[in-house]
Amino acid sequence: MRSLWNDADAARYSGTLGPRVYTSRLLGTDRSLVLHGGGNTSVKLRQTNLFGTAEDVLYVKGSGWDLETIEAAGFTPVALDYVRRLAQLPALSDPQMVNELNTHTLRAGSPSPSVETILHAILPHAYVDHTHADAVLSISNAPRGRERVREIYGDKVVVIPYIMAGFDLAAYCAREFATRAGPQTIGMVLLSHGVFSFGADAKESYERMIELVSMAENYLVSNKAWQITLPAPQPASTSREAIAGLRRTISDLAGNPLIVKVNDSPKFLSFAQHPQLSRLSQSGPATPDHVLRTKPLPMLGFDVQAYARRYRDYFEYHAERAEEKKTMLDPAPRMVLDATLGFAAAGRTARDAAIIEELYDHTIDVILRAESLGGWQAVDQRDIFDIEYWDLEQAKLRKASAPPLFTGEVVLVTGAASGIGKACVDAFLRSGAAVVGLDRNVVIETMWVRADFTGIACDITDVKAVDAALNAAVKRYGGIDMLVLNAGIFPSSQQIQDVSPQTWRSTMAINVEANLSVMQACYALMKISPRGGRIVVIGSKNVPAPGPGAAAYSASKAALNQLARVAALEWGKDGIRVNSLHPNAVYDTALWTDEVLAARAAAYKLSVEQYKRNNLLRTEVASKDVAELAAALCGPLFAKTTGAQITVDGGNERVV
Repeated sequence: MRSLWNDADAARYSGTLGPRVYTSRLLGTDRSLVLHGGGNTSVKLRQTNLFGTAEDVLYVKGSGWDLETIEAAGFTPVALDYVRRLAQLPALSDPQMVNELNTHTLRAGSPSPSVETILHAILPHAYVDHTHADAVLSISNAPRGRERVREIYGDKVVVIPYIMAGFDLAAYCAREFATRAGPQTIGMVLLSHGVFSFGADAKESYERMIELVSMAENYLVSNKAWQITLPAPQPASTSREAIAGLRRTISDLAGNPLIVKVNDSPKFLSFAQHPQLSRLSQSGPATPDHVLRTKPLPMLGFDVQAYARRYRDYFEYHAERAEEKKTMLDPAPRMVLDATLGFAAAGRTARDAAIIEELYDHTIDVILRAESLGGWQAVDQRDIFDIEYWDLEQAKLRKASAPPLFTGEVVLVTGAASGIGKACVDAFLRSGAAVVGLDRNVVIETMWVRADFTGIACDITDVKAVDAALNAAVKRYGGIDMLVLNAGIFPSSQQIQDVSPQTWRSTMAINVEANLSVMQACYALMKISPRGGRIVVIGSKNVPAPGPGAAAYSASKAALNQLARVAALEWGKDGIRVNSLHPNAVYDTALWTDEVLAARAAAYKLSVEQYKRNNLLRTEVASKDVAELAAALCGPLFAKTTGAQITVDGGNERVV
């Protein structure tokens, strides 16, 4: 591991906390050190208060911030002397500790200080860095972990046994660190937890972290435990319907829809096919704090109910020995390993699932490196339970607010790169859904760069392309719950006698046949949607009120409308709702150029603004209006509505 320190880059971080922000970000960019909110950093400063009195202040990473992107506002100032005194108490409950830390912050509106604030405070160094380095975990979770750590570092580190983060750990270190540390000490290793480094300035503390982790990596290299080699796996063979079925079962057990992200890369497949998988995967996480996202163990195979029974037994065994009453979390797995699947991560959101996937990616590395040192071993199950059912985490459950409407659900939107389709993507993202957007325009692949959106360039008239797109969608999110059929074409205006066979066929192929094939492909997935499948068909005013010069378009939209009505009749038994929206005069789409608008307005002897509002309500209809109603039709307000046809046109006298 090499230092990423750069003097020019460091100089760009101004202010008192600039150096602290800079090196925190350096640590956060390395996934082998810090993963998703893990790790923390601090700095001790002497500042003058409003009364002119100098006081010592500890700035420590606040909860909810990631080191990779942290800013000065992400560090919470606390009264250093007071926090140090807390470590001298004979006992302090976690709720009491949090209260004392929050009531002794020095800036209103600061995030809650890290639960490891007291530990940072008692270390006698200006700058303190803490990571969960993979290399150190690999060694400390191997046989003779303590002895190996001492062999590697000698007097450079103080070695601390595993103790749950919080007051107990801080109090232990307050008693032990001063007696064990010497002139050569530059860090501290917490077995099965992570590593601390410290220094007089940001650069020294950061580069000491790099030094300590590099020593661990070199040890693994010299013991032929660094390079991970896995045999070539057998290919995955789990169908998308089976993946969706797994998601449905897990979601039902969790009590709400979950996103399921599948990874069938050679690494994950090979690990899932490992002959010692049962032993390697069922010991515990790489470090206990992972359990807050992953649950203690991955599920092997697809027997969700058997996993739930084992989880309930685990909870009951440990809960009855707990000092406080515990509320059991849902027993659904968050990780799945299977030889035909590879790995699947189940999360409340797409981001949650992606985080779980990355955590286990690094866990595999830790497991296999420890195995090369003689055998992988995790902390005791009791310690894992104590983290999973930590008082602070139980309190979060009681205070949790309701998530966005479509959290954990997946919507497929066709024609998603522009107009109404693009507005639908935005509407569903705002409502918490994971969105798969299909469009012929390749721009769809980069329009939204976020975990809960997947854009796929796809011609929906190509059945094979649709099939491939659905496979990708299900691997990314686990299923399809909602479908917005928006893709379509509006050919140039022609009288019936002038409509060519080619124009007629192409219009029908896209506006009717392609939508039929998408519906057919999604049917098996939507019938096992956790909350029931929902389809919204973007039709047209031309269905109830066709216009001259639009024979092919009007006929195709009418055919699509009939298709939707029949689908509502046939698929109601499967819990799938099918409703249609008929927009009109939506002028913020690519169909309506400034030139076309001006010409149409002139034909009616109206201004452009008058023409846009030429409806009963004298209002302008936008893509967003159609999209918001499309999303609403998929929500609980319309839970008992199917086969409906709703206009979005400001009122049209030919329709009314």
